[in-house]
Amino acid sequence: MDNLSLAAAAGDLFGFIGHNGAGKTTTLKCVAGIIEFEAGEIMIGGKSVKTQPMECKRQTAYLPDNPDLYEYLTGIQYLGFIADVFDVSNSDRQKAIQKYGDLFELTRNLGDFIASYSHGMKQKLALISAFIHAPKLLVLDEPFVGLDPKAAFVLKQEMKEFCQQGGAIIFSTHVLEVAEKLCNKVAVIKSGRLVASGPTPEILGARSLEQVFMELIRHE
Repeated sequence: MDNLSLAAAAGDLFGFIGHNGAGKTTTLKCVAGIIEFEAGEIMIGGKSVKTQPMECKRQTAYLPDNPDLYEYLTGIQYLGFIADVFDVSNSDRQKAIQKYGDLFELTRNLGDFIASYSHGMKQKLALISAFIHAPKLLVLDEPFVGLDPKAAFVLKQEMKEFCQQGGAIIFSTHVLEVAEKLCNKVAVIKSGRLVASGPTPEILGARSLEQVFMELIRHE
């Protein structure tokens, strides 16, 4: 990363755009405390990812681009495990599992082993696990991959609601139309360097995000 500077405040739905290998996943893993970084600082809720990693992780949920789930568990066992990790009360976890299980149409499959799930079902389960402890920050790497159109629509609505309630989301996507319509802020990265960042209307002007992206990449 080359002097990368981003800021997502409460209520922000922040789209992170870039070509394959641009550094999106590396950046998101640093934010989530998955990999270490040498220079600079990452702050979450006023706490340092470097010096206060557990405090940061308690208020963060990270969804990788290809979630590795414990396939020998059932869906409900996995969600129970995640809820235990984050000390979610029995009442709160039951409400969250019922809500998101129904929204993503996965409730009837939660008693099945994850090994029997399709890719899309695994993605839905991973998303439910991200929402279950009511984090303040969602860090999502390509969250729409593998979702059917209905599930993608539900996820967009839940992302909007999450931010309207004071949460913040930073997510990467190759689907520029989604980022353009969904995000109030976007950032474009190329080869580890930020080439544009700010409120979506300011970045776009009268152009589409696809046009902006192609212009920035071409000029760089």
